[in-house]
Amino acid sequence: MKITAIREISVPMEGNVANALVNFSEHDISLVALVSDVIRDGKPVIGYAFDSIGRYAQGGILRDRMIPRLLKAEPHSLLDDNGRRLDPAKVLQTAMRNEKPGGHGDRAAAAGALELAAWDLNAKLDDEPAHVAISRHYGRQGKTAGVDVYAAGGYYYPDSAGDGTERLREELLGYQAQGYQAYKMKIGGAPLATDLRRIEAALSVAGTGSRLSVDVNGRYDLPAALACARAIEPYQLRWFEEVGDPLDYDLNRQLTEAYPLPVATGENLFSLPDVNNLLLFGGMRAGKDIFQMDAGLCYGLTEYARMLALLEARGYDRAQAYPHGGHLINLHIAVGLELGGCEAYPGVFQPFGGYPKGCGLGGGLVRPTDAAGYGLEEKENLRPWLDKLANVR
Repeated sequence: MKITAIREISVPMEGNVANALVNFSEHDISLVALVSDVIRDGKPVIGYAFDSIGRYAQGGILRDRMIPRLLKAEPHSLLDDNGRRLDPAKVLQTAMRNEKPGGHGDRAAAAGALELAAWDLNAKLDDEPAHVAISRHYGRQGKTAGVDVYAAGGYYYPDSAGDGTERLREELLGYQAQGYQAYKMKIGGAPLATDLRRIEAALSVAGTGSRLSVDVNGRYDLPAALACARAIEPYQLRWFEEVGDPLDYDLNRQLTEAYPLPVATGENLFSLPDVNNLLLFGGMRAGKDIFQMDAGLCYGLTEYARMLALLEARGYDRAQAYPHGGHLINLHIAVGLELGGCEAYPGVFQPFGGYPKGCGLGGGLVRPTDAAGYGLEEKENLRPWLDKLANVR
């Protein structure tokens, strides 16, 4: 087996929503395809993946640097020891050839898309779901009955009337009707008094703080973080997410010392050294706090698995890992690696957010379908973009 072509397109995200810092109406995502020389039903078997949700496409990095490196490589140098399937770690290593250490920004997401596409291709060649391939590779059983899931939303909508509480409530009721039992909403983009009213509106749907998390997206400085922590502590929320700048480990440490309930962070940490620094200096608590690193933003599953190994070596549990992203790829990773759970974006960030209709959802759990690979082709609004990539000449 060898790769005959590698393709990338930048796909715009649908919708006009904002968190405390970012409006996503201009964002796009890099969708990549690894085209193999294996032909089935008259068509080549193709592995698809994308970086992740919430940043920008990395087309220039992919087309100018990483894709040419992979296409120039000797085909056998990308294969596993049996010579039958791609070795994702070798794909990553080749894509990163001649790159200096550090600089873990868009480069990490570009490499992650390519590495993740290798897993999709391998699983399709073996006619099995990606989570099966992932669990076998890493010696796990997999959570085949499903993993804990929450619906992420509760953004600031420019066209909302008043303080937006009624629209927020209607949004969460819609997720509840789909079968979700836990939710996450944004705060930090409005005065604290307004956000408290929004939280109370969300709690009227969630029913209890243990089913609601709040996400600041890094907006607060330390005084604002501590003031908010004091105000929300009576709600007993599930977690308080990315309260300050993701690299301000001292702020996170001081927050965990003052706030007895769980905090969550990690979605904007893109390398093993970043996570190591969080563990050394960020005050994260074993058995309590949540790690949200995202394979699509941190060089792929190879690097993400190293992060999990480091967590466990330092006394943390993989049940504390809830990957950011809200999409199908991370659902397979959470199932395959037996993580604490994952998020879903059922109402925003289309065509990538959320899961296809066939995914099992109920009892607070979600599980993938039996489709080979990640099953991205089962997302109806994403399929036209996959078809476009498949038919590029």
